Amino acid sequence: MPPFKFYTMSKSKKIFLFVAAIFFLLLIYASYDISSRTTFPGSKPQLQERIKDQFLAPDSTNRDSVVSVTK
Repeated sequence: MPPFKFYTMSKSKKIFLFVAAIFFLLLIYASYDISSRTTFPGSKPQLQERIKDQFLAPDSTNRDSVVSVTK
């Protein structure tokens, strides 16, 4: 089998290879960009633990001094 010779290809094949190379480079760049902006789901604590830490902080007010009596 003869070695790969770029100069013997037709013009349409050269254009296709050029466009395919650009496409793959853009695909690699987009994959890297997306992966750098997100975190692995297993590296975060569980959702309930995050909600407790963020929203269920201890209340700083005292308990109500009025005692309610139910009958």
